[in-house]
Amino acid sequence: MTHKTAKILSLALLAAQFTAPGAFAVNSGTNAAAKPADKLTELFGDPVIAKGKGVEVKRSQLDSAMIGIKSAAAARGQTVPPEQVRMLEQQVLQRLIQIQLLLGKATEADKAKGKEAVEKQFALILKRAGSAEALNRQLKSVGMTEEELRAKMAEEATAQAVLERELKVAVTDDAVKKFYDENPARFEEPERVRASHILLSTLDSATRQPLADDKKTAKRKQAEDLLKRARAGEDFAKLAQEYSEDPGSKDKGGEYTFPRGQMVPEFEAAAFSLNTNQISDIITTQFGYHIIKLNEKMPAHKVELAKVSDELKEGLKRQEMEKLLPDYMEKLKQDGNVEILDEKLKPTEVAPGAAATPAKANGAGEKKTDDKK
Repeated sequence: MTHKTAKILSLALLAAQFTAPGAFAVNSGTNAAAKPADKLTELFGDPVIAKGKGVEVKRSQLDSAMIGIKSAAAARGQTVPPEQVRMLEQQVLQRLIQIQLLLGKATEADKAKGKEAVEKQFALILKRAGSAEALNRQLKSVGMTEEELRAKMAEEATAQAVLERELKVAVTDDAVKKFYDENPARFEEPERVRASHILLSTLDSATRQPLADDKKTAKRKQAEDLLKRARAGEDFAKLAQEYSEDPGSKDKGGEYTFPRGQMVPEFEAAAFSLNTNQISDIITTQFGYHIIKLNEKMPAHKVELAKVSDELKEGLKRQEMEKLLPDYMEKLKQDGNVEILDEKLKPTEVAPGAAATPAKANGAGEKKTDDKK
């Protein structure tokens, strides 16, 4: 897995993990998890590092955002390379400035639109997480609460509403169909399976090192007992919720939907070889002992335009907005006489528009680690 700055930034802002990708995913810092940043403030003070009309960014806000970035990266087994920290700080500061400028232009209608968007996004986040408990675990792993996540999302959604109103970008149905027709490969979905599993881990939960042989033997015996119960007709989802040691799926009854190339080979081979509703033998992988039940096989197909039209229209709109964004934001900064007071945080030269919008974090094609077997 690479550690490109844009990807790490978007991870830190929880774009892939929690929120839909947007042009802005950093909040003003007022609602970020502040405990570690507060400690830094006590030690070093809290100078203003950027200011302008309606803009004031303090060091604690940047520190809080950076702590969030590092926590989110660590939660996914990544690190922020030391040589990229300074550039990352510069980019995050630009986004903090941009958010404040846009929120300063927000109307009541923008805020209402942002609130409506947050409710829809949060419902989707909760569905993906499987349960409120699972979501809270994920949030805790990156040092965030549900309230703080909602606040971040509200600022992003409101800023997005301001941009849509100000830039007046419209995408027609004809433009959507034209893109769909001219890019058929983008809408091809490979063969996938929807499968549930129960994992009994043979790795120590703290060290991630293999368990001792006697403990592995006990796990194997437990797996054999669970296999008998599953094949005797007990509810597989309930067994997964009670016994599975895969935190990424147990709250969803052990279920994943995936194409080839995303899971470890032994798991993938077993899942794709099963018939619908068939339960596998015990499958051994580097993570432990799995019992897999195939719920559904989905053949390769092209997604119908009607099913992707709304999402595609939104994507094309964002694409057009990104083209207009750098010049628009530069004008806002000039009109607001925004200046960065810390020389080290002044932006370095990058390609036009490169710092305007973080890339979406995308794990497609990457092998699942620890939580996703």
